[in-house]
Amino acid sequence: MIHHLRTRYLLFAVICIGFCLPANSQVQVKGTVYDVTQRNPLMDVTVLSSSGRAAVTDSFGHYSLVLESMDSIHFSYLGKPTKPVAVKDIPYPWDFNMSLHVTTGMLPSVIVRPRSFRYDSMQNRMTYSKVFDFQKPNPLSTINSSPSGVVGMDPNAIINMFRFRRNRRMLAFQERLVQQEQDKYVDHRYNKAIVKRLTGLDKEELDAFMVRYRPDYDFVQSCNDLELFQYIWSCSKQYETFRKRSINAIVD
Repeated sequence: MIHHLRTRYLLFAVICIGFCLPANSQVQVKGTVYDVTQRNPLMDVTVLSSSGRAAVTDSFGHYSLVLESMDSIHFSYLGKPTKPVAVKDIPYPWDFNMSLHVTTGMLPSVIVRPRSFRYDSMQNRMTYSKVFDFQKPNPLSTINSSPSGVVGMDPNAIINMFRFRRNRRMLAFQERLVQQEQDKYVDHRYNKAIVKRLTGLDKEELDAFMVRYRPDYDFVQSCNDLELFQYIWSCSKQYETFRKRSINAIVD
């Protein structure tokens, strides 16, 4: 009788320990993505998990992600995603290579950033240097000193202080130029080529997505490419839900 009780207590303790252990454990999944020949590495392939974590392959086709054991992972290139693979079913997560059904020599040339934003910005600031360098006249700035050491007032600076309409126009023009520069920077990084590749959207739906989820300048300036890609991917999930609700509302 005592032996049976001990066996029951031991079995109960094992079950309790099993419930107390964490269901998920983190796994580092990394590898290389190749084209159909399995020889040429592919750059800029998006690697996504069911939990929302993402990575992009580098110039050598390498990627690395730390995921939960209950996650799944899939690859997306040129808007064509692969079937998801459960992390727990990957035999060697530290060497999980993938071959996509594309040929490097046959891939269409996708120009993500057709022009150098930095060069364009420098050229624009050189062209409108007087506007960008313009500052609202300050009475203290009109005081200067001659080579002989005599302190006096700069007549031109004093005249500019009272050119109110000109000063307002210059400040307004300066604000417009700065706003245009910031808008172009957002367009430079948040462009249709990248969004189409990450979301698979096209035509009218792509245009609607670009307007609805356009990020502001402060966010784009502060984030790196991976963080921007994660933002776009997360928004694509929201947009998919929004689109399904809209269709259901029309049907009802």
